[in-house]
Amino acid sequence: MKKGFLCLVLHAHLPFVRHPEHADMMEERWLFEAITETYIPLIDAFDGMIRDEVNFQITMSLSPPLVGMLTDPLLQERYLKHLGLLIELSEKEVDRTRWMPQFNPTAEMYREKFYRAREIFHTYGSNLVSAFKKFQDLGNLELITCCATHAYLPLMENFRPAVRAQIELAVRDFEKHLGRPPRGIWLSECAFNPGDDLILADHGLKFFFVEAHGVLHADPRPRFGVFAPIFCPSGVAVFARDLESSRQVWSSEEGYPGDSDYREFYRDVGFDLDLDYIKPYIHESGARLNTGIKYHRITSRDCDCKEPYDHRIALAKAETHAGHFLRCREKQVDRLSPNMDGRPPLIVSPYDAELLGHWWYEGTAFINLLLRKVVTRSQTLELITPSNYLIRQPINQVATPSMSSWGDKGFNEVWLQESNDWVYRHLHKAAERMIELADRYSEASGQRLRALNQAAREVMLMQASDWAFIMKAGTTVPYAVKRTKDHCLRFTRLYQDILAERIDETWLSEVEWRDNIFPEIDYRIYRTNR
Repeated sequence: MKKGFLCLVLHAHLPFVRHPEHADMMEERWLFEAITETYIPLIDAFDGMIRDEVNFQITMSLSPPLVGMLTDPLLQERYLKHLGLLIELSEKEVDRTRWMPQFNPTAEMYREKFYRAREIFHTYGSNLVSAFKKFQDLGNLELITCCATHAYLPLMENFRPAVRAQIELAVRDFEKHLGRPPRGIWLSECAFNPGDDLILADHGLKFFFVEAHGVLHADPRPRFGVFAPIFCPSGVAVFARDLESSRQVWSSEEGYPGDSDYREFYRDVGFDLDLDYIKPYIHESGARLNTGIKYHRITSRDCDCKEPYDHRIALAKAETHAGHFLRCREKQVDRLSPNMDGRPPLIVSPYDAELLGHWWYEGTAFINLLLRKVVTRSQTLELITPSNYLIRQPINQVATPSMSSWGDKGFNEVWLQESNDWVYRHLHKAAERMIELADRYSEASGQRLRALNQAAREVMLMQASDWAFIMKAGTTVPYAVKRTKDHCLRFTRLYQDILAERIDETWLSEVEWRDNIFPEIDYRIYRTNR
């Protein structure tokens, strides 16, 4: 056994943004960008380590909405079309920049990247979930689930059957796609409400993650702080985020992604080039969008004149940062060890997966290099997953974490403040009514069964924490507001039609076609007595 453990955790999630009613929906590009820039590069890195016999260990959540989109034939087809346009654009860019030595190597890099993405996508039959399942089955990747639609559980306290429904559906969906029950869960926004662990335990979940203060403020106070898990009284283990290692990646002031040699996210040919040239590759309306082809590096935060990006220099910097991260963790373990009573310190480092490759272009290379360095070079650190840690360290302190979340101030405020508080009266009424329907109709068939199941889908989609977050962040606010209202209105009509026994089959078929997440959903998961 080495002196300490490093548990790297990637949280992969996107809201359900499937829009069959539109041929070119801007928000579907969130998924396409993440596939090209994050998920496929991670798969490529994992495959490379398998080939090189690097026995890495990493943990990754796959949220049910993300799994639903990655396995959806319509979105798979649309992604290939999107990727084909990127390949076409990259070919044109190689030609356009032929006499621009400061940009042409980067254009060639993008062309190679897009062709490689298509090759990997075809290799896994257009289903990237099967790729992650492969790494799971090989024992290198611990996959965990997330709340069914990334609902924010602490603000659902008054409707416990709705909390249970989010967990039960997530567990069922994970087993359907990944072939085994999940051992752990990423609670949406790392938001924990004392008592929710009982629901996790009832569904066979063994662990979850919280922000550091969720454990530091636990009762009783944990002896080893965040450097060892605790057990809730229910028996479910709790792993807390290490702030020091997180700050090195997350911090906008001192984190690696802000280095001047890394690619600048906010300069893209979708905005920089003439409209006539770029029009086939942006939105059909002519609205300018990011294409993913960017030629500049960060350079300086105070400089509007960004310098050309050099991918070779950026990769060298990523290797330097991976080495620095490893040395910092080794020093951290050396510093912690004397106070751990002989127990190896555990450093839990969780990150949003989409930070890597998308926002921080070199982030997937950083993870690849870091995993390789820990396995092949470190005499101090060992990579580990939560399940393997609990096997090797089965005795842990019992304590109850405090209510907590990550995000600004750490106690729910991001998801409940003046820009988004209006949604909760609607969320609560919908949850109350869905529970009422499930209790009233113990058995259903035909149109009523379809309507009840669709009502459950609409409540689930309405509860996604993404909409409240977007309202607070001030990004695509009209879209988030519309999604919340659309699901609310569809649910309300379904509720009224079911009670009045006047279900409109044509309209029901249309909303089933639009909101087709969880095709095997069973409305009875909302029953009070289960």
